[in-house]
Amino acid sequence: MRNGRREVGERERRLRWLPAALLASAFVLDLALLNNVSTFPLLASAPVLAAPILSLRGTIATGVAANVIGLLLVELEREPTRADVTAFTSLVVLTVIAAGLNVLLTRDRQQLRTSREVAAAVQRAVLPDPPHRVGRLTVASRYEVAHAEAAIGGDLFSIHETPHGIRMIIADVRGKGLEAVRTVNALVGSFREACLHQPDLKDVVRQLEDRMQASTEGTSGAEAESFATAVVAELAPDYSELRIAVRGHAAPLLVRDGTALPLEPAVPSLPLGLGALGDGPGDAPDSTPDGDEVPVDRFELPAGATLVLYTDGINEARDADGAFFDLVPTLSRPFPPDPDAVLDTVLDAVLRHTGGTLQDDAALFAVTLDADTAVPTPDAAPGPRHGHDA
Repeated sequence: MRNGRREVGERERRLRWLPAALLASAFVLDLALLNNVSTFPLLASAPVLAAPILSLRGTIATGVAANVIGLLLVELEREPTRADVTAFTSLVVLTVIAAGLNVLLTRDRQQLRTSREVAAAVQRAVLPDPPHRVGRLTVASRYEVAHAEAAIGGDLFSIHETPHGIRMIIADVRGKGLEAVRTVNALVGSFREACLHQPDLKDVVRQLEDRMQASTEGTSGAEAESFATAVVAELAPDYSELRIAVRGHAAPLLVRDGTALPLEPAVPSLPLGLGALGDGPGDAPDSTPDGDEVPVDRFELPAGATLVLYTDGINEARDADGAFFDLVPTLSRPFPPDPDAVLDTVLDAVLRHTGGTLQDDAALFAVTLDADTAVPTPDAAPGPRHGHDA
């Protein structure tokens, strides 16, 4: 799991040079103008600027350097006056104030860092990183938070190898914070249990739907309106067929031979937790108490192909003009059989699209079927193999 703001560290390193650049500019400007214009305000602002971006030692050193440069300029250009005593006394006072501000800011940053570490520990406990290998699949995942101070989100992914095949899920729970984490925890646990005990993918989806509806019973307000968009997928034990149930979520992509193919569902379905609102197979899947069908689409996962699943923090990321990010052009080029390379390419592209930041948390999950161990498949283009199950 990474932060999502990849350029923050580099930006902070550049900012550390600002106090030194300010002192150098004051010195050069004063010499160039032959003391016709006072550069004392520049010198005085240097320790104040250093307080939020440097250490306590660096802040004090900046203030000392400002005093030394000021004294040097006076010695080079004129005789010291009583006004200079007042100016340098003010500079010392500003340095002391800047040091105090630095101490307070450092304490606040430490508290924030502790909060982030706790949040990250909770996130890892609820949503541990998946194994790199599951059966014949190579697995990669990324979790990008939109805001560094909020390391807990409502996105989730999971993968399990079972006697019924390899099952995986990616989902996006409505909301953020502890309420979303509780729902994420409930869904992850329910998915793990369903993977082990439910022989059919439709039954897995039904159990997730029941769990979402049970979590909102007896609640009110925003919590009562909780739901989760999701993609639940299953790769047959012999790797010959990929079965996918899309629940109000963005369709996964199949990346192969320089093309990215969206695996769109034949019949749309409501998100998990909203199944009872529908009144037909296309509106209410068979996870609802009234017994409507769970739409499941069937595809081939060819040897060497990569299946990419993602949440709306990716496909709804906007640029400065408000245009959404499109994954298909980004992934429509040859890739090595490496899901990590595919996900890194997506993240690099979406951050360029948005100018370096994400507007919403984003989860990505990808699996690649080993080319040398996969069941041979025809040369036909990947797509629905047996069509749609309702």
